[in-house]
Amino acid sequence: MKYLKAMENRVHLSTLIILFTICFNYQGFGQIENRKSNTGKTLKLMTYNLKFASPAFKPSWEERRDMQVDLIRNYNPDIIGTQEGLKEQIDYLADHLPEYVVIGEGRKGGDDDEHMAIFFKRDKFRLREMQSFQLSETPEIIGSGPEVNPRMVTWIRLAFINRPDSGGKSPYPQDYRGHWENNREFYVFNTHYFNGPDAAMAKLNASKLILKRINALNRFGEWTPERPVFLMGDFNSRPGSAPYKVLVNDKDSTNTDLLKNTFEDRNKIDWILYKGAVKVIKYEDVNYNVQGVYPSDHKPVYVEVEMTGK
Repeated sequence: MKYLKAMENRVHLSTLIILFTICFNYQGFGQIENRKSNTGKTLKLMTYNLKFASPAFKPSWEERRDMQVDLIRNYNPDIIGTQEGLKEQIDYLADHLPEYVVIGEGRKGGDDDEHMAIFFKRDKFRLREMQSFQLSETPEIIGSGPEVNPRMVTWIRLAFINRPDSGGKSPYPQDYRGHWENNREFYVFNTHYFNGPDAAMAKLNASKLILKRINALNRFGEWTPERPVFLMGDFNSRPGSAPYKVLVNDKDSTNTDLLKNTFEDRNKIDWILYKGAVKVIKYEDVNYNVQGVYPSDHKPVYVEVEMTGK
């Protein structure tokens, strides 16, 4: 079962957040300077492994959850791909971040197990399509793959709401009937790869399957421009690894079927890759903590990009 969870519009003020002293420590090597221009649509994206609500992990989810809300509010991304979130965690973030719509399901179906949830700003995008598939030999069968820790992909197709950046009047008449002009659409794929000493082949096959699915969605027809694609998640692999090379090859590759990395950090297993008419404006390996306490065992990756195509 696939679901679309629309959140109630209500204001929530967390007293815990008020008491927090926020500490932002930025890693200089992991940033691209802000080079914004006004020639295209801009997007702010984040991928974040939330760390599932494990009783053995300290701090507990109850201690971490408001830190995560505050982190997201400070960066204000347009789209967030999350990994490892259990139903309670996804519902908590959805309830406390009503400016977002959240879609996704558990990797065993419905609310069962960890979710590959995607959050997107409700006032900026229209949802055109949403799907999920398993990283298995039977991708359409939800929950297929290993009995323990199956893996999956959630993906969406979004369109920008036609709101002129200047705040002025739309250049299109009220009775506009064109089909392909001003059609700023793009895809977002979110995933979490297998892990462990015996996972090498599974990760390699996951990359092959995802690349095949991405390239099947390029266009409605040859008369339409290619839609940009963003692939984000926890890949449990580093740049240069075999699963990475299937998707990216290397940064100098000219193969248009492959993706590019927003920033190649050899130590990172959390990536945001892209394909299409996109220019990276900013990259940050988010070193967010509250007095030395981190809200997850992963640091979010945050990027800003410009959609340069028409």
